[in-house]
Amino acid sequence: MTRPIDEIERVPYRSYAYAYPHKTAYRRFERPIPLRDLWAQEQRDALFLYMHIPFCEMRCGFCNLFTTVNPAIDIERAYMDTLERQAAQVREALGQAQFARFAIGGGTPTYLPPADLHRLFDIAERGYRVRPHDIPVSVETSPKTADAERLAVLRERGADRISIGVQSFIEREAAAAGRPQKTADVERALDRIRSFGFPTLNIDLIYGIDGQTVASWLETLRAALRYQPEQLYLYPLYVRPLTGLGRRQREWDDVRLACYRAGRDFLREHGYVQLSMRMFRSPTAPAGEGPVYCCQQDGMVGLGCGARSYTSAAHYSSEYAVGATGVRAILADYIRRDDASFASAHYGFLMGQDNSRRRYVIQSLLQAEGLDMAAYQARFGGAATAHLPELAALAERGMATLSPERMRLTERGMELSDAIGPWLYAESVQRQMEEFDLT
Repeated sequence: MTRPIDEIERVPYRSYAYAYPHKTAYRRFERPIPLRDLWAQEQRDALFLYMHIPFCEMRCGFCNLFTTVNPAIDIERAYMDTLERQAAQVREALGQAQFARFAIGGGTPTYLPPADLHRLFDIAERGYRVRPHDIPVSVETSPKTADAERLAVLRERGADRISIGVQSFIEREAAAAGRPQKTADVERALDRIRSFGFPTLNIDLIYGIDGQTVASWLETLRAALRYQPEQLYLYPLYVRPLTGLGRRQREWDDVRLACYRAGRDFLREHGYVQLSMRMFRSPTAPAGEGPVYCCQQDGMVGLGCGARSYTSAAHYSSEYAVGATGVRAILADYIRRDDASFASAHYGFLMGQDNSRRRYVIQSLLQAEGLDMAAYQARFGGAATAHLPELAALAERGMATLSPERMRLTERGMELSDAIGPWLYAESVQRQMEEFDLT
């Protein structure tokens, strides 16, 4: 049973539906599932390889990612050794496979020393036959860790997209978001990234920060455009449980919708194309040439503690926590695991037909391109509006346009994406997410 549609407009910022189901809906499987069985019937000619580095120099106040701060050097070394052991077991279980995308995220991958960054690329190239210079490769960084030595490694090894979390170019706003940093340091990092000639620079920014105004938000956007980023992601601030801001238990002036509209209009005026509520792309951005990867059909192989893997039947990962104690315990368990345990999935979510349909609809509808009705019909053997009757209500309320060919969010619907996505979650998924213990 779907929540009342009035909830969408009453609570426009519920959560970011970047993946369905969310990790908080995952649970330990009744018995381990051999990876060889999970991948046996999957298409493996255009996979996504993802490596997760759960280390940062500081934990931002808004962050609920799986990461820990300034681990001891022996933990870092043990983690890299374990990731390499895991990679070998997973590769053997996969069988014949080709990779169309490669990404390293976290955390902050560039927290690692240059030698370990080389090691990650060695694992991908030697173990998985990834060809970084021939496919899109993305790596996340931070202003503090984007130094010349690390950037040189990434450029040499084939990274073509660098994503950096800036959040705000105004120091008092960055501090209010739990991200104390000097604007001069941010600018030097961006100058360095540009000097290495990476084809794509993505800058992450946040609106809705305590004390922020529409005028100061536009000031940050103008500062970002000085670096001519090929991509910009504009994120509304969420104050989540167990994060730095969440523990303060304070209210903040909610100007998120006004900032979203002002930012959207500003970027459009400067030639950027809106691809989703968050993502804006410059007309000068590379065309993304390389092997075709479709997130709706192709699987993801995740390596490292905190990484998720996707097959059509199941999503699986290590366990998840936000609290520091829980993260450290899960990380310690990962490092202690024996090689054989990495050949099976122990924790995750069995998709089933209904959730596979919902995932397809959510991931399509929240993009500017929308939901291709014929593609859905071919994949699931029925009409999307028959399988999810609530879709018609979005059109009736002016949040989407609906034709026999395609369903797209209207401008009003796009700005409500963070409510529409969760509104389409299955009731059982919503319940499991609400019951999850984040500690």
